[in-house]
Amino acid sequence: MTTNLSDAEYLALATKTLTHVEVTIDAWLDADVIDIDTHRTGGLLELSFPNGSKMVLNMQPPLHELWLAAQAGGSHYKYADGRWCDTRTGAEFFAVLSQQASRQAGQPLAWPPLSLF
Repeated sequence: MTTNLSDAEYLALATKTLTHVEVTIDAWLDADVIDIDTHRTGGLLELSFPNGSKMVLNMQPPLHELWLAAQAGGSHYKYADGRWCDTRTGAEFFAVLSQQASRQAGQPLAWPPLSLF
């Protein structure tokens, strides 16, 4: 899976993606859906669930990838065809994030689509 993103394009897309994750979690908190704590340091975003479990989203600029680490395991994503795709399975980032977050939260959670361009 290859992309033709410049370093600046990758950084903009990855930053927008992590921001979308944070904004969605903030909206869930405001709507009293779930209280997931977020902590962001540069390109690393840590999600802390009410049960004490964590997920980590991490930008990997040299590889132009996003990494997701959850209780069920980790995966790497490259931007291709207008979406972040798992480098092994082709699964879409927000679908996997929603599935893993739902599992760790013990309730259904789904990130809305994000238009990256």
